[in-house]
Amino acid sequence: MEAIAQDIDVRTKVIKRNGREVNFQIEKIIAAIGKANKEVSDLYKMNDYQIVAVAENVAKRVAQSTHAVSVEDIQDMVETGIMEMRAYEVAQIYVRYRFKREISRKSNTTDDGILALIDQVNEEVKQENSNKNPVINSTQRDYMAGEVSKDLTKRVLLPEDVVKAHEEGIIHFHDADYFAQREHNCDLINLEDMLQNGTVISETMIEKPKSFYTACNITTQIVAQVASNQYGGQSFSLAHLAPFVDVSRQKIRQQVIAEREAVGDDLDENKIERIVKARLQTEIESGIQTIQYQLVTLMTTNGQTPFVTMFIYLDEAEEGQTRDDLALLAEEVFKQRIRGIKNEKGVWVTPAFPKIIYVLAEDNITERTPYYDLTKLAAKCTAKRMVPDYISAKVMRELKNGNVYTCMGCRSFLTVEENIRNANGTNKFYGRFNQGVVTINLVDVACSSNGDMDLFWEILEERLELCHRALQCRHNRLKGTPSDVAPILWQHGALARLEKGETIDKLLYGGYSTISLGYAGLSEMCQRMLGVSHTDEKGKEFALAVMQKLNDKCQEWKKAENISYSVYGTPLESTTYKFAKCLQKRFGIIPHVTDKNYITNSYHIHVTENVDAFKKLKFEADFQKLSPGGAISYVEVPNLQNNLPAVLSIMRYIYDNIMYAELNTKSDYCEECGYDGEIRVIEDTSGKLVWECPNCGNRNQDKMSVARRTCGYIGTQFWNQGRTEEIRDRVLHIATPEFDDADMNVNASVK
Repeated sequence: MEAIAQDIDVRTKVIKRNGREVNFQIEKIIAAIGKANKEVSDLYKMNDYQIVAVAENVAKRVAQSTHAVSVEDIQDMVETGIMEMRAYEVAQIYVRYRFKREISRKSNTTDDGILALIDQVNEEVKQENSNKNPVINSTQRDYMAGEVSKDLTKRVLLPEDVVKAHEEGIIHFHDADYFAQREHNCDLINLEDMLQNGTVISETMIEKPKSFYTACNITTQIVAQVASNQYGGQSFSLAHLAPFVDVSRQKIRQQVIAEREAVGDDLDENKIERIVKARLQTEIESGIQTIQYQLVTLMTTNGQTPFVTMFIYLDEAEEGQTRDDLALLAEEVFKQRIRGIKNEKGVWVTPAFPKIIYVLAEDNITERTPYYDLTKLAAKCTAKRMVPDYISAKVMRELKNGNVYTCMGCRSFLTVEENIRNANGTNKFYGRFNQGVVTINLVDVACSSNGDMDLFWEILEERLELCHRALQCRHNRLKGTPSDVAPILWQHGALARLEKGETIDKLLYGGYSTISLGYAGLSEMCQRMLGVSHTDEKGKEFALAVMQKLNDKCQEWKKAENISYSVYGTPLESTTYKFAKCLQKRFGIIPHVTDKNYITNSYHIHVTENVDAFKKLKFEADFQKLSPGGAISYVEVPNLQNNLPAVLSIMRYIYDNIMYAELNTKSDYCEECGYDGEIRVIEDTSGKLVWECPNCGNRNQDKMSVARRTCGYIGTQFWNQGRTEEIRDRVLHIATPEFDDADMNVNASVK
């Protein structure tokens, strides 16, 4: 029988149940069928040629698959193949064997996954998070705990219908690996309170810092502590550090005067000011460097660098000296980020964190404004290192009741709640947080309705209620949590100053925290239902109606329960691949719908769709309005380091048209040949997507530095095959670096 099948050569990858990715082996199918075949009487036995025919047919289907198939998929194919041979008795034995094995596995669902993780062969986990290195011990500890948590969550903590929908890719219950621990998602740190009024870190009193440098050190410790007590992103404002610049200025001035008096030097004011300015600049450089280097070298208990965002909004600081000092800090942040950080080989590369957001406002957006030089420096930084990202103060005020504030990480925004205010009467945002996310797969809704519009709305209603029940599980899991579980968050100012033993329940209601209904695949949804993209007028009308439905449901739930449900444009990092695989399994390959190994993030225009940068931003702005819980748009651009006017033009367009956007540049380095440019994705002989240096052909990921924007954050640890395919497929929204500033008023060139 082996001789019959010896010419079969299938190199497609198979994903085992423990997440390990291995080569397809036809011999295993032949052996499995043969084992079942031996258990039936001679009258009902299959002959060798029949067994091989079934195996060959499965092999062909696996070879034709556009993604790594799972063991379950292959077993389904084998079962169908045996039935097609009318070998019903053999099929019965084969099904019985599968059932026994399934029961055996369910008695312990974590061992294989953990062992595969330790052996570094669990491909799903290895590529789950593009900023976590799965090889190092601390990350493995976190992943091992996560495997146990996911197992407990699925078997005990969640309803069966939610678990089933999650596993089938109908919805995604995010971060199940932290659900059992009663942890939450994203935070907007009240750094101002913690620095001005003191805090406690690891049972140690931290008083108000007496210098800017000390404030920077304390900030990094706060960020690390917060990251170790939740699982999502966090943000802090650089404006909260700005007052400490003058604290250091006055301190340095006193020191300079004392030094000069001690040696009998004159107290000429001009000399003193020059010395103070020079020393202060040195301290600013050291402080910002401390934040940059400590944040990228810190390792939290999650086994990763903190997912932290630095917010820079000049008008957040008091006009005058404090605002000017904030501008000094921002300038130093941009200069240091442009330089980058040195990797282990001593090469300057792009760091993933902290993410930086720079607010475009009336005082920095045109050449006649006082802080325009800082905006030009921000443009240079974006062209080189992909950050900062940009918030338009103008558009945000229109959408957020006159407020301008940062997201809680990469995109999750708090809603404006008029009943939640600071002592001075302003709306309160710092100290608030997000309870968690559940995402609805809109492509699955469309495919399940088979293009029937009435059925679509009926299924959407059912799926939204399923998401609602899943979100209630997240909320109820947090209820009753005592403040003692995370003192830095709940007792010492990061989010609140509750008493010991007090529960966090009051922070879960009334809008103090949000909880997010995520959504994915708006583009493919329109293709399945209408045969057009949502960029088509007919598709846009339908897509906006669906978005309005999501918002209406959130408002309905909020009114009934006093919980701040909000629509959230899900980033989809590894989930994009999971959803795509589930769709292909359930519905097969449908052109423009399920024919990729990824689906589109939230409302974004499909990555393969040719559209210029300005049209893309203008179009997506309408959808940002309907994603109040978080959304970010991007434009894909070539290397624009030698064409900063192009970057500035896009920034001005963002200011006028869309609340939150970013530019995706390329920032790679090959350690084999020293190539400093874009490292590209190619397909190897086995069909797997790999990264290759265009200069020397290097494909060793350990010998290259690649940074790509994948979900709002910059990823640097590479990605699963689905996300890698999505990165490969991205078209440029500005075709060449030769971009004229006047193009903003017409059309940018289209690829």
